[in-house]
Amino acid sequence: MYGIKSPLPDTDRKVVGEALQGALVDLVDLSLVAKQLHWNVVGARFRSVHLQLDEVVALARLHADTVAERAAAIGVSPDGRAKTVADTSGISTSPEGQVIDSTAVGTLVDALAAVITRMRGRIDATAEADPVSQDILIGLTADLEKYSWMAQAENNV
Repeated sequence: MYGIKSPLPDTDRKVVGEALQGALVDLVDLSLVAKQLHWNVVGARFRSVHLQLDEVVALARLHADTVAERAAAIGVSPDGRAKTVADTSGISTSPEGQVIDSTAVGTLVDALAAVITRMRGRIDATAEADPVSQDILIGLTADLEKYSWMAQAENNV
């Protein structure tokens, strides 16, 4: 049997593990939603929205890796399998087929809002249990909020 010894007490590790797992699932799903929109966006603002969506994909993937590795470091096995993501993500499904640019941006704004809301809850949950994990969640939430602001500004034209 293998196992990583955690520096956290079991009760704190459970709280932090749940927060990190939830963050991982939401980030994986955010990257998938943004990539789906990226492939299918059409409209007058195609190029700028297409590129913006890829930036969100890259950001979500980067932070997903950081979150998963933090979970592993404290002895929690990260689970980014498709079924786990589909069953536990807080993001609504994205539209099928081609999506007009304003709808794509609106879908992205909604997805970011769902993830940000859940991340803020995780920030609160990890405050006492593990400030290191909380710091990771704070940083990634700041990045998500930046992209939310930019996406909202994109749709106010």
